[in-house]
Amino acid sequence: MTATALRSAALVGALGLALAGCTSPAGSTSAAGVSDATAAASDPVAIATTTQLGSVLSDITQCAGTTSATLMGPGDDPHAFAVSSAQVAQMVRAQLVVANGLGLEQGLESALANAASDGGTVYEVAPDLDPLTYEEIEASQADAHAGHAHAEEAASEDHDGHDHGAEDPHVHMDVARMALAAEKIGERLASATGDDQYTSCGAEVAASLRETDAEVREILAAVPEENRILITDHEAYNYFAAAYDFDVAGVVIPGGSTDAEPSSADLAELVAVIEEDDVQAIFSNNTVNPALVEALAREAGTQVQVVQLYEGSVGAPGTDAATYAGMMLANAHLIADALA
Repeated sequence: MTATALRSAALVGALGLALAGCTSPAGSTSAAGVSDATAAASDPVAIATTTQLGSVLSDITQCAGTTSATLMGPGDDPHAFAVSSAQVAQMVRAQLVVANGLGLEQGLESALANAASDGGTVYEVAPDLDPLTYEEIEASQADAHAGHAHAEEAASEDHDGHDHGAEDPHVHMDVARMALAAEKIGERLASATGDDQYTSCGAEVAASLRETDAEVREILAAVPEENRILITDHEAYNYFAAAYDFDVAGVVIPGGSTDAEPSSADLAELVAVIEEDDVQAIFSNNTVNPALVEALAREAGTQVQVVQLYEGSVGAPGTDAATYAGMMLANAHLIADALA
């Protein structure tokens, strides 16, 4: 085994710490309106699964003068989150449950199916947002990595042996797609409630998000073309890269979830990519313990920094990233500061 492979093997020991961050952090709670203690209270008109969808849904229902709730809270990992029986009951009572779909909410699949079978209306929005297939993503990465042997190998191995489904579920990393989601959600709420006001409110929220998308592009314009290279903790940035002209050169945790394990070979390839492409930053996300990413950065032996972005959820209440729009603007600033 080479010296690099031996050092990379040592990084796997940090994996337990990194994957421990996949569950809800201590002290985190679900949004008001869906906890066990409040399940018997007045029910919201609609419930979202993820915090990103919950933010968009909240804007729509506030516009219409009603209320909504969100199952997950800031810091909850969509890939690992699970609900209580009381929350399932409230999903059945809601007029609409808005889910991402495409396998993002792995821990909620049974609960969502049970809610639907018990009479609830579940709308999975991601399939309606022109989702990227992993075949398309791999072809795009192959083109972008042409001439970079290590990057080509790492991009190919990101998918080898990992069952992640045919389509990437991380649509929330493209603000324009989430603007379309607002329109779709408004239309579904109008259909579920018989109130056409939700359609106009969905369109209003979509228009605001398109303004946010333009702001994100303006912020990211400061990043030179040669620096638009992303190394990320897991494969959640394909939509971001495609929308805002970046190249995902590698991921630390293979596949589209946060619960896979990188091999020593995976890590050695990433170190080679970082060194060859002179990568300036590795991006972690706010729902995963960054220990493994930090160990990888140290292994690379360069000036590469670890930057935590808001991907798995929005930020805590009171922060600039507490809403979906704020989260994406905060990400744009963080990336621009790291790579410009």
